Formats: sequence, structure tokens, C-alpha cells
Amino acid sequence: MKREFPKNPLVGVGGVVIRHNRVLLVRRKREPLKGEWSIPGGLVELGEELAQAARRELKEETGLDVEPLKVIAVIDRIMREERGRSRVRYHFVIVDYACLWKGGRLKPCSDVADARWVRREDLLQYHLTSMASTVIEEAFRFISTRRRPQRIAIRPLAAWKKARGL
Repeated sequence: MKREFPKNPLVGVGGVVIRHNRVLLVRRKREPLKGEWSIPGGLVELGEELAQAARRELKEETGLDVEPLKVIAVIDRIMREERGRSRVRYHFVIVDYACLWKGGRLKPCSDVADARWVRREDLLQYHLTSMASTVIEEAFRFISTRRRPQRIAIRPLAAWKKARGL
């Protein structure tokens, strides 16, 4: 699959893993964004479902086992040639998931130079793209609402019996 100057957009997945108020970030080893910090992920393989691709890519890049919970963003990543030309150098359509950490030990693998858990308040130091920052904030919102206890309406016993004709 030709990533640079492709004939068609390429489909990718990303996984935003939040654990103990920290988010998993990786430093890219290759272009595009070589040397930059970002959300871990990669390309979907032919015949592979999106969620399975997210599980596989995060395992390959970080050594972690994750469970994709919810799609939190679908974005276009289009990068054009420098020098003022309009030719498309990279074009990815990326489906980002909020993911649950299930196990494994964090270690940079595959096309990742570094991987680490980053506190939410330290994210600015990693110079993420504005889109990556937005997606991460959406994942924090999703995870925080997911952990809130559900409210259960408790009826007095008499009302319960009356509702059931007892």
C-alpha cells in the first residue's frame, strides 16, 4: 500500500486509551509526522474490521491489549506537497476510538520511537495537532461520563405492588 502520493485515500484507525487520568501517546518513527507525538494507530488491512484493526495496531505499536469502546471521531488527514503545489502527499481517513486498557506492558514497538502515559495537564508539552488534542478531550469526556454511577429510581414497596396489581 503506497502511503506517500497515494491514488486513493487510505483508511486508518486510532485508539485513545485513558487510564488513571493519563492518555497513551506515541512518538512516530516514520512520516507523516515523524518525530511528533500522536494518538497510536495505523492502517486497516484488507478484510479487517475497524475495531479489530484498532486492537491490532495498538498491540503492534505499544504492546498493550485494548478494547475499542466507541468511535469518537472520523477525520480527514490530508497533507499536500510543500513548495506550493496542490499535489496530495498523504491522505488518510482516520476512525478514532475511545479504548479500554485490558492488559499488557507498555513498550514502543513497530513504527513507534517512544510510547508513554501522559497526564492530562501535561498534554501541551507534547505539541499535538489541534485535531489530536480535540479527539483526546472527547475521549476524556466519554470516559468520565461512562464511569459515573447510574441513577436508579427507587419506588416505595407500596407503589411497586400497586403498579403490578398486587
